[in-house]
Amino acid sequence: MRVLFTLALLFGVTYVAAAPLCQPEPRESPAREAEWNADIARLPALSRSLPARPDTRLLMPVAGVRVSQVADTWNAARPGNLKHAGQDIFAPRGTPVRSATSGVVWLTGSSARGGTWVYVLGAGGRRYYYAHLLRIASGLHEGQRVTTTTVLGQVGTTGDAETTPPHLHFAVFDRYDRTAPCRFPALDPLPLLKNR
Repeated sequence: MRVLFTLALLFGVTYVAAAPLCQPEPRESPAREAEWNADIARLPALSRSLPARPDTRLLMPVAGVRVSQVADTWNAARPGNLKHAGQDIFAPRGTPVRSATSGVVWLTGSSARGGTWVYVLGAGGRRYYYAHLLRIASGLHEGQRVTTTTVLGQVGTTGDAETTPPHLHFAVFDRYDRTAPCRFPALDPLPLLKNR
């Protein structure tokens, strides 16, 4: 996949990414679903200040890690008949995590699976998900503009990563459809990543 992407860049060929990974997400309580839909409703206003075309390259978000060091875990089997809808980037606990792209902090929070996380809204309406963080960077807040030098947090093991070595779960989402069986189609971030 990375070879095809590199050839596409060198020879001006249109790169066709693999189909997005769609796995059903469990419905939450009516109150949480309403909150989530309100958060989604804010996306168009936030997107107006960003370029219309999505980034074709993303910078490695974990300090000191090279793209060649990332073991491809895209679509790997996970408990509960799930597939891995992202890439795990391993690094020592506390390693800085920077935004892979310019954009706006859309949401920060925590959940049972993702632990402590940050969502950044980037160009073209893409959402970048940084999960299992040890902590979110001091002062980082929703609505904040970020660049590729902005520290979002630190590598950790929060959420369902408590029994694994410290890592960042990095995912890219293209759109959201609250009525679809697959509400969060994910794109493989690995072919888009480049070294800092």
